[in-house]
Amino acid sequence: MDALTRPNIPRALPSGTRQGAGLPGPFSGVQGNSVPLAGGLGDSVPHQPRRVAVAVSGGRDSLLALALLVETYGPDNVIAIHGLFIREADQRLCADLERVCALLSVRLVVADVRDRFEEAVIRPFVAEYAAGRTPNPCALCNREVKFGLLLDEARGHGASHIATGHYARLEHGPERTALFCGADPAKDQSYFLSLVPERALACAIFPLGERYKRDTMAALQERGLTPPAPGESQEVCFVPDDDYVAFIEARQPELCDAGPIELPSGERLGTHGGLHRYTPGQRRGIGVAYAEPLYVLGKDQPRNALIVGSKELTTAASCTARQVNLLVPPTEWPEKTLVKTRYRQQAAPARVSYGQDRLDIRFDTPRSLPAAGQVAAVYDASGRVLAGGIITTETPA
Repeated sequence: MDALTRPNIPRALPSGTRQGAGLPGPFSGVQGNSVPLAGGLGDSVPHQPRRVAVAVSGGRDSLLALALLVETYGPDNVIAIHGLFIREADQRLCADLERVCALLSVRLVVADVRDRFEEAVIRPFVAEYAAGRTPNPCALCNREVKFGLLLDEARGHGASHIATGHYARLEHGPERTALFCGADPAKDQSYFLSLVPERALACAIFPLGERYKRDTMAALQERGLTPPAPGESQEVCFVPDDDYVAFIEARQPELCDAGPIELPSGERLGTHGGLHRYTPGQRRGIGVAYAEPLYVLGKDQPRNALIVGSKELTTAASCTARQVNLLVPPTEWPEKTLVKTRYRQQAAPARVSYGQDRLDIRFDTPRSLPAAGQVAAVYDASGRVLAGGIITTETPA
């Protein structure tokens, strides 16, 4: 196989090796000492996995990941695993996946995890909105399902590793597995992976980590492969038409209780139809005429009140995150770190301290309001993920 098509497969690295030079965005042009890979939180990855299970959705990314690993390890050492997550399972998709896997001489395993997906992802999603937060179901799915339930299923079929089509990079050292942002800045998905425990990442492979999304279809066409689901996946896979408001209201109609829309001063401007319809920083859809554009600043859950204000009030100087997933011990963190509190946001300099399962984050420059329930991902300057947590509070600038 030529160097162009060789995937980012597990390889043993000397302690202290890191990856990430020349990365785009806030990680570009970084110089300095590497972060030492010491501590021993997870098992090291062997040069040759016993067998690799590739999680396939039917989309282009997971199909290319499957093809690359078949080329790398051979079809006898690779299986495809397709998880059934939602009630309305697409039987035609499963049949099309069977045909594609047959072309690659790979066995397809269909894992019905719908009941467990409902419990681990869908119910918490609705409950978080009901509590006034804005959850990140993709990050939760990665932690609980793809690198939880599906990894367990893969092991049941003799696989030692699970691969996905995520655009992120891993380095498997003898003492610890390191997670880095992907080479493609437009598609980097390390943010969504920051809650996955290191012990699970030690069993993961991301073949697309060094690749660019724009080249994926051409790579599949070169191999004569057509994805069964060629379109881009919707934002939240279990929410029909990405209409999360209708999805939540169908499950909990009592959330539609009307309440006041107020300025921080307490002046009432109007009435909302349910706090679950809003998230901090939102401008569209507030439904109030005012002398200047209004933005959502927060929610007063006990009073069922929506707090809105002008744009200059939509920044925060700090925030706190809990349910912390440490990928690097805090004693090894550099003094200067970068933090993302939204997916479509560049990581920005911040000072982060950790204690009692809590990240205290203070931004060097005020950032757009973090939303409680979203993920805060902490990076070093090389693009390595140090930790991830779920945002609980923010302090206005």
